[in-house]
Amino acid sequence: MTHLLDLLHPDAGTVLISEWRTGTPERTRAAADAVIQEWAAAEAPPARLAQHLFVATDGTGLLHYAQWTSDEDHLAWARAYRGAVISRVDTLVPGIERPGLNRTRLHRSVVHDAGHRPGVFAITMTTAVQETLENASTPATGLLATHIHLTADGGRAIVVSEWTDGAAHEKAAADAPGVRRYTLHHSLTGGRASSSPTHPPLPQ
Repeated sequence: MTHLLDLLHPDAGTVLISEWRTGTPERTRAAADAVIQEWAAAEAPPARLAQHLFVATDGTGLLHYAQWTSDEDHLAWARAYRGAVISRVDTLVPGIERPGLNRTRLHRSVVHDAGHRPGVFAITMTTAVQETLENASTPATGLLATHIHLTADGGRAIVVSEWTDGAAHEKAAADAPGVRRYTLHHSLTGGRASSSPTHPPLPQ
């Protein structure tokens, strides 16, 4: 899979991160297909610079990683169009749980190994911001990179870490609560969509 730094747009003023909890692999596949169909059917907003869709390795959810020029531009689009988009997706896959949208900035990236491609991305959300920053450079077997995103008020950190595979992450973070693993499924950049060429099939 692609490194996260390769997915970043240089003009992004905000990074929007949100989880959709679908519950089952079948519902995850249906939700992913519905989202991709919405991307293909609608004209890309000029302020949306890149949008990346990840699927949970256990098949129970999606992760959206979107880059916009600014929060204000995204809010203007959301007021005009988001409700209709969500309604169409929910008609096909009712009952999706959406814990909330996180408006963040990429604060720091630490690359431990740029020579290997990640097999999985791990997502951690925490209020222990200072501890997270202090531990960002700590290496671990199979850890390729760590990317710390901070919310606008600095009160929460969302850590996107790259690992060689799920087994390496599971061994290193066996006791860590609330960690979810994802793989890159689909990307939209500059109005052009693409599926990850190295992405395995969605969980059955």
